[in-house]
Amino acid sequence: MQMTFVTTILVGSPIVALLSLNAGLQTWGARAEFAIRVGAVIWFVTSIALFIYAKRTDAGDGGSDPETKAETSTED
Repeated sequence: MQMTFVTTILVGSPIVALLSLNAGLQTWGARAEFAIRVGAVIWFVTSIALFIYAKRTDAGDGGSDPETKAETSTED
């Protein structure tokens, strides 16, 4: 979850800033609404991408390979 948050901030903030250049954001309410709408899409895409990355690399298990564990375990 922390990686999703950090990646969303690092990648999303420049995207929101670039997209806001062409938008007519006259009031603070319009600016906040724009940031929330665009930010939600960016967060969703980032979280799905990081989920797929973690699933493919089997992240979160401390880097251990299940096949290696089976080979190195000793049974008496």
